[in-house]
Amino acid sequence: MGGIAILLGASISLAMCLSFQEWVAFRFFFISIALMFIIGLRDDILALTPKQKLYSQFLPVLILVFLGNTVLTSTYGFIGDFIFPEWIGFLLSVIVLIVLTNAYNLIDGLDGLAGTIGIIILGFYGIWFFAIGGTTLGYIAFCFSGALLAFLFFNWQPSRIFMGDTGALMIGLIISYMSVEFIKMNYQLPDDHLYKFSSSVATAICILIIPVFDTLRVIILRLRKFQSPFLADKNHIHHQFLNLGFSHSKSVLSISMISIFFLGIALLLRDQNDFLILFIVLVVCLIINYTLKIAQRKQVIK
Repeated sequence: MGGIAILLGASISLAMCLSFQEWVAFRFFFISIALMFIIGLRDDILALTPKQKLYSQFLPVLILVFLGNTVLTSTYGFIGDFIFPEWIGFLLSVIVLIVLTNAYNLIDGLDGLAGTIGIIILGFYGIWFFAIGGTTLGYIAFCFSGALLAFLFFNWQPSRIFMGDTGALMIGLIISYMSVEFIKMNYQLPDDHLYKFSSSVATAICILIIPVFDTLRVIILRLRKFQSPFLADKNHIHHQFLNLGFSHSKSVLSISMISIFFLGIALLLRDQNDFLILFIVLVVCLIINYTLKIAQRKQVIK
């Protein structure tokens, strides 16, 4: 239940840097975060089934989408400028928020991993939102990344506290919310803006590469074996590093370097289109996956 400490630390910081008007303006975001926190706390105290945990997440997400206006309204240049019918925009937004929230939750399998990846993602969003003038979102990102940094001091191997669903679901929702806002706000920036990325969707995928890549990879592996996508196993990317004999700390550092590498790709290709970036991302992900497989086979032979 390390999420209690994370929320408390971030809340104290936000109370000092946000005005009353900003709290009111983002009230539906904070309500959603509080509800997701309660869901995670309930699961940590009295475990929910996977379906119960999934269904309960719809309440905070629906509040965020319908009342907080966290809605994806178009393809944002990914496939032209196609505008979604309203109901498709709402449905897609709910799916994206649910999937990304749980994708982040799934990487919480090693001491320090979820915290480190959270710091990288929220740190990037904090810098970017501040750079374009979105100071409230910047403050939120930095306050939660700072709380994660303090938490990481006690969560690094050997851990004295764990994030649990209390923290992972809450941080996952914050990251998914900021990813949607990044896509929307980046797309609306003038083409000559210093901090605009030409590809909003592909850049967001680069930022979220570890939870996205790991979740897609695990789901594909489970479906190939005709298993439920909700089935727990040891096929996550952090398990692959552990199988190679890496310690928790070295595994976390290795995965973090992969995340930073993809951020570098996003920055280097900031003027390129979505399809080129996604092609490069796919190729690099396949190379990483293949390299880990080959290394594990050699490890078994030894």
